[in-house]
Amino acid sequence: MLRGPGSLTSPRLMDKLQAAASFSAPRRPQVAAATEWYSIVSTDEQGLQISTLDTNGYWNGHPSSSGHRSRRNRFVKKNGQCNVYFANLSNKSQRYIADIFTTCVDTRWRYMLLLFSAAFLASWLFFGFLFWCIAFLHGDMAGGGGLPKPCVMHVNSFVEAFLFSVETQTTIGYGFRYVTEECPLSILAVIAQSILGCVIDSFMIGTIMAKMARPKKRAQTLLFSHHAVVAMRDGKLCLMWRVGNLRKSHIVEAHVRAQLIRPHVTAEGEYLPVNQRDLNVGYDIGLDRIFLVSPIIIVHEIDEESPLYSVSRDALQGQDFEIVVILEGMVEATAMTTQARSSYLASEIRWGHRFEPVVFEEKSHYKVDYSRFHKTYEVPNTPVCSARELQESKITVLPSPSAFCYENELALLSQDEEEEEEAGAATSQNDDLRRALELGSHMELDRLQVSIPLDNISYRRESAI
Repeated sequence: MLRGPGSLTSPRLMDKLQAAASFSAPRRPQVAAATEWYSIVSTDEQGLQISTLDTNGYWNGHPSSSGHRSRRNRFVKKNGQCNVYFANLSNKSQRYIADIFTTCVDTRWRYMLLLFSAAFLASWLFFGFLFWCIAFLHGDMAGGGGLPKPCVMHVNSFVEAFLFSVETQTTIGYGFRYVTEECPLSILAVIAQSILGCVIDSFMIGTIMAKMARPKKRAQTLLFSHHAVVAMRDGKLCLMWRVGNLRKSHIVEAHVRAQLIRPHVTAEGEYLPVNQRDLNVGYDIGLDRIFLVSPIIIVHEIDEESPLYSVSRDALQGQDFEIVVILEGMVEATAMTTQARSSYLASEIRWGHRFEPVVFEEKSHYKVDYSRFHKTYEVPNTPVCSARELQESKITVLPSPSAFCYENELALLSQDEEEEEEAGAATSQNDDLRRALELGSHMELDRLQVSIPLDNISYRRESAI
């Protein structure tokens, strides 16, 4: 058995190899038992096990005896941060300093403010020391009468030179200390410090503005559902998740993408720990471009091109993959492109569920109830087989009447509540008017007539008359 120099021997790798081979079984040809997986084999015993691993994920024709499967690490966390650590980078500091502006924008606020404070303090100390040296060499520190005119007035110590440096760079100009025409070197120092101060100020202001206007913070108000669901939609098995915008300002040219990330073993035996494959969310027909005013359910149809085509409900929980969902668009206020990300593991996909409705039509507007954003409900008639088996068996799944009623139950209840409130208000006004007539109180009747508004029909009739 051949061995590679970068061979891996951990039991976790063996589990991932089994899962990768099982997940990709319907799409790759069967590997012969004598195939040599030289790039990942470390011992003869493990080489024999891997060589007998067929495309169905069985060891020597039997299910794997390893019942424990470690949970995969997220490639993208739920909050959108990428769980990637860079190690052994050559000349990392030099590369980051070469792109110092991006480094300052990406760094934390406390470190950025500390960096600029240190830059200001260093420039003040340097030029303060320079002015002190000029004054010392010119003899301004001796004091007494009969001396030539000093280079900088009223600078007789390092503290006074430091104060003059601060006043020069910040353009405070108290008028007590000032440079004279006696020393050209002091004039050049003032010019150099003024230019350097402008450069530091411009760099600091540009960095702060870029950091504050960064569209990364806009992604904090873009919401993804906690779970994805698998259910029937228009007679086809679909994977769905929901996205929402918490601000009234729109995301211009919003579009969505999705990728499935999983380990993969090639036909040559090469192990790819992070293999990315696109999930079609309607790119061909434009369904990936959305108008994100209210929460929208993103749909991936599980068809022949989908990597989930052969996955059933029972096999879903044993899969080792991660679905990364991405929402991109331009911020309406700044026209800068923003990107929001999230991910779903196999354990975070609810088979046979749908999302509860969150958009309700009111009397004069549409109401979005975000308390239901992450909630799902179970659909009993969802097939438990894979989309491949469903298509090959040619079974037609009829919609459940109860499921249809539940889809519209909340909307109907909302309309009924509005009608009951309007009817209750009208009944209360009629009761008050009847009570006033029974009592015979003309004053009470006049008060009620003033408080009760006339209907629009009466206004139109009076204007017509």
